[in-house]
Amino acid sequence: MITLTERAANHVSDFLAKRGKGVGLRLGVRTSGCSGLAYRIEYADAVNPGDQTFESHGVKVVVDPKSLQFLEGTELDFTREGLNEGFKFNNPNVKDECGCGESFNV
Repeated sequence: MITLTERAANHVSDFLAKRGKGVGLRLGVRTSGCSGLAYRIEYADAVNPGDQTFESHGVKVVVDPKSLQFLEGTELDFTREGLNEGFKFNNPNVKDECGCGESFNV
């Protein structure tokens, strides 16, 4: 299962409303960085065959089957720290992250 905090769900809902289209948020991983994997996040306009969907606070989260094994149990939050804001992944599968925080391994 993958969940969104209420703050993250509100941010996604607001953005989808402004955007005028989309079914939810698509999460995934890709090979990258010094630790091996990096998160991929985008707005989903459709659910593809084989995708897993989860709903949290009224927002759909769409994940491809290859990424699900690395994201299972993840909670996605939306944080603001000073002038910076963005999504924060609370992923229980992460064993190590690179120093810059851009990649991880499981």
